[in-house]
Amino acid sequence: MEMTQTANKNIFDAVVSQALCVGCGACLYSTPAGEARMAWNPEGFLVPQPQQPGAAGEESLKVCPFNPCPEEAVRTENELAELFLTEAPRRHPRVGPYFDTYAGYSVQYRPASSSGGLATYLMDRLLKSKTVDAVIAVKEGKEGREGKEAFYEYAVLQSSDELTGASKTRYYPVTLGGLMEQLRSGNRRYAVVGVACFIKAVRLLQQYHPELREKIRFTIGIICGGLKSRFFAEYLAGRSGVNSRQFSAPQFRIKDSQSTASDYAYGCKDQKGQWHSIRMKTVGDMWGSGLFKNNACDFCDDVTAELADISLGDAWLSPYKNDGRGTNVIVTRSRAAEEFIHQGIESRDLIVEPLAFDRFLHSQQGSFYHRQRALGYRMKQAGKQGWQLPPKRHDNEKTGLVAEQVQKQRSLLRQLSLTVWAATGDSALFDRALRKPLHKLKVLTKINRCLRSIQKGAGL
Repeated sequence: MEMTQTANKNIFDAVVSQALCVGCGACLYSTPAGEARMAWNPEGFLVPQPQQPGAAGEESLKVCPFNPCPEEAVRTENELAELFLTEAPRRHPRVGPYFDTYAGYSVQYRPASSSGGLATYLMDRLLKSKTVDAVIAVKEGKEGREGKEAFYEYAVLQSSDELTGASKTRYYPVTLGGLMEQLRSGNRRYAVVGVACFIKAVRLLQQYHPELREKIRFTIGIICGGLKSRFFAEYLAGRSGVNSRQFSAPQFRIKDSQSTASDYAYGCKDQKGQWHSIRMKTVGDMWGSGLFKNNACDFCDDVTAELADISLGDAWLSPYKNDGRGTNVIVTRSRAAEEFIHQGIESRDLIVEPLAFDRFLHSQQGSFYHRQRALGYRMKQAGKQGWQLPPKRHDNEKTGLVAEQVQKQRSLLRQLSLTVWAATGDSALFDRALRKPLHKLKVLTKINRCLRSIQKGAGL
């Protein structure tokens, strides 16, 4: 996609037209009702669409996590952290502010969760302790706009009984846009669960709309490998033997407690309500390849949801990764988060142990390499095409020539996957069309890993 730089101060020209929108919907907070709404774009993502001339102007752009021209006070995650996470005693350039790192799980919520159940546990404790009146999290949704199925949606949860439906990982587009009116009105206190870019949007909302500092009392960040298009669920439905246009109830992280943490399945229902599933390891690499990924994710350098009170991810480390029941890695960033973890350990509701910081870094090493070390190359290439990008903290790190070819091939595959699926909607045709470019990426990646291993052994 070739873009020219723009001085426009509205969300549509500055962000959406550059395919940098993540669909958070924060822009709608400053947009009068009826002037803009969230809708599906041709690549299977939710983006704001104007309904009135001049909709979503400069005030809406200010709260966008991919605003290409932010004010100095909120220039990057570093500046925002200085505004919202002042208690944290430690800082690290790859992780941001933090108190400590841990690994573990919730005794009660682990079985029904995608990983260790820490997010559900925290939501429950926030409600029961009356720290908040409600939690804003993703649950099963309803029929979407324009005839498209919205299988999941952000909702306001007010009781422990409602949390079970919000305990799973959803690799599907969702938006906070539909809840902006509820945030504007009333005085309820909320916790918000979201991936890094959504939490950044929440912090920007709090900065530019101070009333939200009182209303949003706690944030839970989910460590994310990249946002997926709606096409991802459709493709997997086809691979599982269901019509990719006529399926329901997709589940993305079906655990096998007798296997390893990475050996999970995708499943969905067909038109007759019968269940179909497929092991994800038979599908191939859906993450390192960049398939069905949002373009904005290639210009995000926040790997660990740095702006949340607490960040949660999967423990891709031994011995935890060998346990198919799931284990979380945990980064506490506020004193309240630290207290919740220690209270859970003392009450034995949590089986959590300290995790050495270098081991936590190792658990996310692939994301650090791609999202931070290789970011400079992607930004350089985007700049050549005239894109106007947000300022980043990791845009000067160096990679080798082979690593750059890996990045180039991943970018090609990302766009090709969206284009081919939109044209075919058929899993078999899709696999055939992408077989050669995927093989090329696999070869380049193998060569690059060998070179990195040699360089590491030589101390370079």
